[in-house]
Amino acid sequence: MSLSAEERGAVVEFRIEKALRAYEQAKGVMGLKYWETIANRLYYAAYNAVSALLIANGDTAQSHSGVIHLFGLHFIKTRIFPQEAGRLYHKLFTMRQTGDYDDTYGLVEEDVIPYVEPTGELIAKTIELAKQLLEKNSYPSD
Repeated sequence: MSLSAEERGAVVEFRIEKALRAYEQAKGVMGLKYWETIANRLYYAAYNAVSALLIANGDTAQSHSGVIHLFGLHFIKTRIFPQEAGRLYHKLFTMRQTGDYDDTYGLVEEDVIPYVEPTGELIAKTIELAKQLLEKNSYPSD
C-alpha cells in the first residue's frame, strides 16, 4: 500500500506522538519500580520513533525485526546514526522481550535504568531527522 505525501506526514506525526507518550510513561512509572513496564515503554518509544523515521524515509517494515533491519541498513550502516544507536535499539528490543515473555528472569533496576536517558536521546535525534525528512520531501509535518 502506497501512502500519499499527506498520509505519510500524518502517520509520521502519529508515530512521533506515540513515541513521546511511551517515553513519558516509562519515566512516569520509574518511581513504582515496575521494571518490565519501563522496559516495555522504552522499547515502544524507540520503536515508534524509528518507525516514524523509516516512514519519513519512504520505508515500511512489516515486523519489529524488519524495523531493526531497516534502521540498521539505512541509518546505522550509512553512519547517519552511530553504531551505538543500533546496539541500543536492539538492546531495548531484547529487554522488552525478556520483560514481556521470559518466565525465568525478571528485569531489575540495574537492567533498565542505564537505558532511560540514552533512549530519550535516541528518540529525540530520530524524531528530529524524521521531521527533517518530511520537510525535505515536502510532506506536511503539522
